[in-house]
Amino acid sequence: MSICGILLAAGRGKRFDPSGQRNKLLQTLGDDAVVVRSARHMLAVLPRVVAVVRPGADAVAAQLLALGCEVTTCPLADTGMAASLAHAVGYARDTYGWIVALGDMPHVQPSTIQSLKTALEQGAGIAAPMYRGRRGNPVGFSRQYLPQLLALEGDQGARGILKHSAVTELEVDDSGILQDIDTPADLPPKD
Repeated sequence: MSICGILLAAGRGKRFDPSGQRNKLLQTLGDDAVVVRSARHMLAVLPRVVAVVRPGADAVAAQLLALGCEVTTCPLADTGMAASLAHAVGYARDTYGWIVALGDMPHVQPSTIQSLKTALEQGAGIAAPMYRGRRGNPVGFSRQYLPQLLALEGDQGARGILKHSAVTELEVDDSGILQDIDTPADLPPKD
């Protein structure tokens, strides 16, 4: 039963840099770019990770390809997260389920991804991590949600599916499920 990772890395990061000059996914955390750290944590658990990038994101694509991710470009990425997610699910539709992670969430631990994978393998339709009562990312979807995922539109991603479906919530000791890199202040100070 194969579970595929989907790494959404197609946003413009306008809150990080409204001018678009600095791509938040390429900012460094230790020895890795933000998106590389996010991908490494997924690849530690999942043999297949499909990363979605926007047109022109050649530097992001190159780093993810070098790690071993499959990279696909979503031509409609600028219309919202839903387009990128539907594109990725369509690209990787030949699997039992998907764990959908965000490229700007490099602090999610591999153990959390493993918990989501296990929940899907044990029959959960949707699995989401919880940290101290708050739901975070990534989120796992079984194949039964393929039609809904392919039909997504707008900038809400899969929120509508989560709102109207039973979700297996998994308590994890991982505050990284709530931490994304949205502004320069979210990056650790340089040494």
